[in-house]
Amino acid sequence: MKKHLKQFLLIVYCLMIGFSPVLSSENQTTDRPFAEEGIRPDVSTPYHSLRTHLHFLQPTDYEPGNAALPFFQPGLTPEEAEEYAIKLKQVYDGKGYFIDLDKAPREANYVDTVSDRQEYTPTHHLPEIYLVKQDNLWLYSQKSIAAIDRLHREVFPFGPDLLVNILPQAGTHTFIGLYLWQHLGILLLILLSFLIHKLLTFLLNRALYKGAKQMGYDSLIRPYLLPVARPLSLFIVFVFVMVMFPLLQLPVEVSRYFTIAFKAILPFFATLMFYKLVDVFALYLEKLAGKSDSSLDNHIVPLLRKVLKVFVVIIGGLFILQNLNINITALLAGLSIGGLALALAAQDTLKNLFGSVMIFIDKPFSVGHWITCREIDGTVEDVGFRSTRIRTFRNSLHYVPNGILADSSIDNHGLREFRRFFMHISITYDTPPDLIEVFVDGLRKIVDNHPKTRKDFYIVEFNEMGDFSLRIMFYIFFAVPTWPEELKTRHEVLIEIVRLAEQLGVRFAFPTSTLHMENFPEKKSMTPKYDMTMAEFRQQMEGYFSDKTVKKQ
Repeated sequence: MKKHLKQFLLIVYCLMIGFSPVLSSENQTTDRPFAEEGIRPDVSTPYHSLRTHLHFLQPTDYEPGNAALPFFQPGLTPEEAEEYAIKLKQVYDGKGYFIDLDKAPREANYVDTVSDRQEYTPTHHLPEIYLVKQDNLWLYSQKSIAAIDRLHREVFPFGPDLLVNILPQAGTHTFIGLYLWQHLGILLLILLSFLIHKLLTFLLNRALYKGAKQMGYDSLIRPYLLPVARPLSLFIVFVFVMVMFPLLQLPVEVSRYFTIAFKAILPFFATLMFYKLVDVFALYLEKLAGKSDSSLDNHIVPLLRKVLKVFVVIIGGLFILQNLNINITALLAGLSIGGLALALAAQDTLKNLFGSVMIFIDKPFSVGHWITCREIDGTVEDVGFRSTRIRTFRNSLHYVPNGILADSSIDNHGLREFRRFFMHISITYDTPPDLIEVFVDGLRKIVDNHPKTRKDFYIVEFNEMGDFSLRIMFYIFFAVPTWPEELKTRHEVLIEIVRLAEQLGVRFAFPTSTLHMENFPEKKSMTPKYDMTMAEFRQQMEGYFSDKTVKKQ
């Protein structure tokens, strides 16, 4: 950066003195008409009035009395008219407003086609400065003369002779087209710019470092905050140069090109500064997203960072073009027509892009959620600009366009607070009613005792007599976040059911054909004998759960 800055300042100095030999002292504001000899004061046409004003303020023909002729409005003294003539000339030169006399009308009865009045504006940059015809004379209007002091203060806030008074003079001799004080002024301005840049960069680095340190954003300092200090410092330096540049009173061609450069450089560094600040803002959003439960926020921040950077670049580019007097309206109209054609040719791409925006806004799912969309069933792995990656339970990977997801119904299993588990427990018809009651109570205890089941709502009831079994509805919910944990909890509950049935002697039914042979010799019946009372069955159940409690302890 230091090397580039030194090279840039050297180029600036060379450009400043490089323009000077090309432009003679007579050509500071106008072109070849000043090369004519025997020019006399004349205010009969807009052309002659402008030539009189500008020619007689050139170093070789410096006669402010003649130059003041177009300013002789009623009520002004000759001294005041001379002062206004000099100030307006300094405004033209300081701002780089080149007055092209070839475009000035030479008709005494000229009428402006826009206002339908006999008036003429020398430059569109200063619409408040214009000539009007008064008593067959083309003079600067009263409104123009009233605005000169304000315009002069805007161009020279410290006065036009600041550098002339503080720098050593060497008479009227010139070197490479400039006076000695102008060379010294250029060197002084470059030196001050370099020192101000170094000082501001140091102070801004210290301020940003301390501020970020106190707020606990240490990670912002080196990669994000410190790069902001340089463009901000350069922006301030060029504002300083733009304010001080008119004091050099360089030829108007030099002022014109450097004024154009300033108009492009200032918004450029401002754009660069905001471009760097987008990274700071994005890092802040990342910290906020880290506190959120939704993992989709982590994908929104990179998208938002890219969008903001593109927005900053576009706005900065439009500011630069506008400062360079380029017709932004026509440019935007052309871009809109091209954008329409592009939109028609890329409808699917734009649909997917808008679909991704809707996913980021509505957040129907997050990375890691198990979703079902049409025939696709799997876990979300990534959400991109165009498509979303879904890993199916076959371990295959689906790339689903975001436009389809935005238009489809999505079943988000990952947002379930509880996971339902429903089945029928089938037991044999020979199970006694008392044993069924005890067994159902035991099933309820299994649900109540398990730490990962929902306790406020579940259904365990004997509700159906099937073709070959008595069926108990077992309808419960698991309070687990993932499918593997659901499977593990389901395993634990089912194992408890089997153990309880084994303890109570409950037999599970299955579709079979049983042949009962009650009197078969030397063989006992397969049908168990239930010779206990309900109280004894209940005691068996309580013993089962008591044994489990003891084992846990």
